[in-house]
Amino acid sequence: MEKIDRMKRIPVAELAPEVRIKNFEEVCLGYTEEEAVSEALRCLNCKKPKCVDGCPVSINIPAFINYLKERRFEEAAKEIAKYSSLPAVCGRVCPQETQCEGKCVLGIKGEPVSIGKLERFTADWSRAHDVELSFKEEAKNKKVAVIGSGPAGLTCAGELAKKGYDVTIFEALHEPGGVLVYGIPEFRLPKEEVVKYEIDNIKKLGVKIETNVVIGKTVTIDELMEDEGFDAVFIGSGAGLPKFMGIKGETANGVFSANEILTRVNLMKSYKEGYYTPVKIGKKVAVIGGGNVAMDAARTALRLGAETHIVYRRSEAELPARVEEVHHAKEEGVIFDILTNPIEILVDENGWVKGMKVVKMELTEPDESGRRRPVPIEGSEYVMDVDTVIMSLGTSPNPLISSTTKGLETNKWKCIIADEDGRTTKEGVYAGGDAVTGAATVILAMGAGKKAAQAIDNYLSK
Repeated sequence: MEKIDRMKRIPVAELAPEVRIKNFEEVCLGYTEEEAVSEALRCLNCKKPKCVDGCPVSINIPAFINYLKERRFEEAAKEIAKYSSLPAVCGRVCPQETQCEGKCVLGIKGEPVSIGKLERFTADWSRAHDVELSFKEEAKNKKVAVIGSGPAGLTCAGELAKKGYDVTIFEALHEPGGVLVYGIPEFRLPKEEVVKYEIDNIKKLGVKIETNVVIGKTVTIDELMEDEGFDAVFIGSGAGLPKFMGIKGETANGVFSANEILTRVNLMKSYKEGYYTPVKIGKKVAVIGGGNVAMDAARTALRLGAETHIVYRRSEAELPARVEEVHHAKEEGVIFDILTNPIEILVDENGWVKGMKVVKMELTEPDESGRRRPVPIEGSEYVMDVDTVIMSLGTSPNPLISSTTKGLETNKWKCIIADEDGRTTKEGVYAGGDAVTGAATVILAMGAGKKAAQAIDNYLSK
């Protein structure tokens, strides 16, 4: 084997931009066995591994990487499975650069170990080789209901099932997976081979999933506990309520939330021949916002044939999206209009978007918090020639569950109030993920689901 340069990562192959903008195939192709072993050999095997502190689900990262060094791929997969129910998902969509990899000692002078890509390799290898990962304790004869089948719900359900609980997940949509199936595009997270496979692994633990059940309408939490005999409930219903700007013209035809566009394209397969749920995307699209969801929406619109702009009111340095996402969007031809803010959407006589009035912004000196505030530059207004506007300004939890559950308190943002173990103000009811924090990341939701599972186990053991 050639000599390893400890300071430099093994690069990972990707589809070329000119190829991928014409399809929805996965952009990142992942490591080969040789590349994964070479990258694993860069790990210093620190005595006090800071990478583990950076992982919200506390995977024993040095242990699984050590197995990779020795080409013991099955053992590596089993090591990760002790801590995470969704490794192939996390290896693809976690912001590793600010978590495990952000704490890697090699990152001080060189490039941190590609922990995310190694996790993805291990999970993909175990899927290709059908490694059995479902081990569970004896049945405890206690029933737990989990609301929502996104990352928080799936993780909580998987952890509880391993501990021997009888777990049922209730999902509002017709397919399980939550944001993993409706929110993250196919080209970042393949649904059939990755998401469905990891959900099937959780089902193998005995978890039952009931779809098309809207908690608060079909059945309430009180009914689940009082009439259906559930001993505890975990709410992992996410944050699916989109935010808008409240500007003139926002209710015009051709204005969407990023949620709607991504759900139609992902869950309803509107980009495929033979599916009858098309998205009417115009020729010129403006996506308002700078987070990962904005990048996903922009890169999706681009693949549907539109000239696509990201319109963001701060500078590029403040873009909240992952560096990798911004890089991919630029490679694919997304145009970035930074320090720009919409003030009105212009509407034609038929009620459709015909343009968007924007104003240029500048950043003030940093305030006490160190944040530079964007303020409009007087007289800098102009009209952007667009026919579709996608709002990607964050989301908040749907108030349906909290408004139909006695004794469940929420804060002023309609987020469920829960302590760090997920305990809510209602006895036996726990919550975690975006329903508690507002929109955040997949891995933080998983961490919350895992903590809540431990707390539910403690509660029901008493």
